[in-house]
Parts: sequence; structure tokens; C-alpha cells
Amino acid sequence: MFRKLMASALLAGAAACGLASSAAVAGEFDGVTVNILTRPGYVIAGRLAERGKEFEAATGGKIVVTEVPFAEIFPKIQNDWSTGTNSIDVGVFAAGWGVELDAAGLLEDMTPYVEKDKALNLDDVAPYFREFGQKVGGKTKLLMVDGDFQMVYYRKDVLEKAGQQPPKTWEDYLAVAKAIHNQDMNGDGQGDYGSCIFKKRNAQSYFAIQTFAAPIVQTQGTAQGFHFDAATMKPVVNNDGWKKAFELYKATGEFGPPEELNMDIGDTRGLFKAGRCGLMVEWGDPGTLQLDPDAASVKGLIFAISAMGSKEVLDRATGKLVPVTKENAPHSIDGINYAPFAAFGGWAGAINAKADQKKKDAAYAFLSYMNQAAQSNVDVTIGATGYNPYRNSQLASTDLWVKAGMPADLAENYLGAINGALNNANMASDMKIPGAQKYTSVVLDTELARYLAGEITVEEALKNIEAGWEETTEEFGRDAQIKAQALALGGG
Repeated sequence: MFRKLMASALLAGAAACGLASSAAVAGEFDGVTVNILTRPGYVIAGRLAERGKEFEAATGGKIVVTEVPFAEIFPKIQNDWSTGTNSIDVGVFAAGWGVELDAAGLLEDMTPYVEKDKALNLDDVAPYFREFGQKVGGKTKLLMVDGDFQMVYYRKDVLEKAGQQPPKTWEDYLAVAKAIHNQDMNGDGQGDYGSCIFKKRNAQSYFAIQTFAAPIVQTQGTAQGFHFDAATMKPVVNNDGWKKAFELYKATGEFGPPEELNMDIGDTRGLFKAGRCGLMVEWGDPGTLQLDPDAASVKGLIFAISAMGSKEVLDRATGKLVPVTKENAPHSIDGINYAPFAAFGGWAGAINAKADQKKKDAAYAFLSYMNQAAQSNVDVTIGATGYNPYRNSQLASTDLWVKAGMPADLAENYLGAINGALNNANMASDMKIPGAQKYTSVVLDTELARYLAGEITVEEALKNIEAGWEETTEEFGRDAQIKAQALALGGG
């Protein structure tokens, strides 16, 4: 059945974009090789390679996918393109990273390609991903293959058995985690974990801490942001709001696996698929990963929540925490401020501006093929791909998900949680400014890891982050960063 779905998607997509609609264009990219760099493992990379074989069969263009550790993706692409080595034609990376590469003139402007592409149907790409993910300065510089933000997941059966309600705040999260910790959740006679969060250094822990901080620090809508003062680019990090986020994040470790500080996302996914996690912080993947054969024991049991909230928020004038009111948090609900975090923003493909034109044409055709609904509406329903929904057609109905094997009640919950986040006026954006990778995956990640390991206090960590962010801002130019931040938070 899966092969039939792939074949029909290929034929529909190829015919729509003219890739294989006639013998005259069947070999349009014969002899052209497109080299793509992205993350390791089947997640993201695997589906690129599989779709690449389809693309080659339809057009003659060969797709070669090279994998490197997550922390090496950005610097390798930046170095390759800025030095003129140009061994990489396409990078598939965090959408927000494109801004820095584009500021250096390294990204091909895909706007002219998009304007001629009748098969892409950009109106079907959800506004957040279309405007924030794919555009830089109002021009399409990337094409999404995935849509990302973090949510909280819970084992419905475990909570019900323990008489616990799904959490609404991070304090609730800790209380529920404590109540269910050490319970046998998979029937093997051993105690399992109240909370599972990937906390490995030089991996993706720095995204999760921002998920904790966002509802405490951002109260006035997406345009406010939660990293900097928009008018000055002074960091809004060395305060009681971020301090509370750090402390809450560390406290979850009391109810997590003993080796959690060394666990990356693949490790925690293995645990929840084995039925060992009661609560999790994750991207959209658990919704579909529980449909995998090796997750049969938890199929239909892992439910999603758009975001945790906070009953206390940061008063930026004093740096202190104050109770939520409608005045200081106008988007709050029942005294709780929510700010779903668009962690990573989604994996997206960008083309090397210095590549040969024939390579650019083939690269764009392939990225378009990946993005189009005929392909992506299949890919996002398969947990192993790592691709999460980003098109309206994927979010408007449960039909795709039920067809893929998701129980109806789970499909309704899953799409409801995603739509709840996307439609939240206080949704918190990932960084989309030059230096974003350094601000977060270097400075924030390093100091967070040191704090979690007990090397420094939370006060020292926040002070170091503030200094590191200030240094990075000066490196890129404060005035330029102020303009970039305004553009990014405005959705341009």
C-alpha cells in the first residue's frame, strides 16, 4: 500500500510540475547531480534520499544526500558557500538559520521560480510557515519540507489510572510527573519515568528550555519576542523569568531517566515508543511515531497539548515575576499565559546562490517536489520521516491521519493541538536573525548544559548568556540586528 501511495504521489506531482508529463522533459536534468547536506539518520535525510530516487527516475537529475552531525550542519554550509568551495548545492536546515546565510548573499532567491510554479500551491502552506519559514525580507529564500514547534505529550492511560488531569502549567507538569514517576507504564514489572526530555549538550536541549521560558517571558503577542528588547536588542534573559524556566527545566530531571543529561532526541523517542514515558516535551513526531510497528504498545495513547502556560509572568521593568492579569497578559486564559514555541521553525531547503544554473533549476524542482501536497501530505503522516504538518490541507481534516492508521480520537487531539498553537496570537517565534545559531546552539546551549551538570549556578548561567548574547549582537552590529529582529517578528 505504501509503495502505491508513493507511486501515485510521484505521478501526480511530476505531471503537475511538468517533470514527467511527456517524453520531451523526462530527461530534463540528465547528467545533473544535486548535492544536499542535512542531519544524520533516517529522520529528514532518509525521505530526501527516497524522494530523490523518484525524482531521478522522473527527470534524470541525481540527488545525493550527505549527512553530518546536527551541530555541524550550519558551519559546514556557511563555510562551503562563503569560501566558494561550492561542493554543497542545497542545505536542508532550520528555517531560521537562512537569515544569516542570506545576509551574506549566499541564498538563491526562489521567488522567480515560485511565481512560475503552478504545482506548488503556496496558498495551501499555512501562513506561519509560508511567511516566517520560507521568506526572508519578503522574498522566498527557502521551501519547507516540515513544520515544527514543540508541544507537551502525555500518556492518556497512565494519567487516567493515576487520577491525574493533563497539565496546564509547568508546575502542573512537575506535579503530574511526580505522581506517575516509577509506575510500571509498559507492563514489564519495572518502574518508568514521569518525564522524558532530551538534555544532551551540543544537541537540541536549547530548544526545550525556550519552550519552558516562552510563556513566562512573552505576554504581548508574537511581535514582542522573548529573547531581546526589540528597541535596543538588549537581552531579556538575566531575570527572574528565565531563572524560573531554568529551575523548572532542571527539576524535571528528578522524574526522568538517570542518564537524561546524555540523551538526545533519538534516545527519548526510543523510550516513549517502548512505553516508558508519562510526559514528554517534543515536536510533532510522537503523534505519528506511535503508529510505528515498534510502538504498538502505546498506539493511540500518546496525546498532545499545544503548550504549557504560566500563572506568573515577567515584569520587564523590574525583572521580577508578577501574577498573570488581563492587563499584563492580554492573551491569557483563566489566569494562565500561553506562548507555544515554534522551536526550530521547521526543516527547509535553501539553494546555494553560486551553484551552476542547471543545478539551481534541478535543486528548485526537487525542493518543490518535496514541498507539494501530493508528496508532503503522505510524508507528514509517516512518523519515521521526521516531517510534521505545515500545509492547510494537512491540518484542516483528520482524513489523512485516520487513513494513515491514527485512531480518530487521537487524530482530532493531534490536529487540535497543532492548530491551537498556530492560531495562538501569543505564539513565540524561534530566532530568525543573523547569529541565531550562535545565540542559541552555542551560547545558550553551553551555559544551560553547564547549569544542568552542576558546574555553575543558575545566576551564573544567565549572566554568561547575557554577556554572550551582547557580544554576538555587537559582532553582527546592533543597529542591523534591531532591524533584523523587527523584520523577523513582524513575519517578513
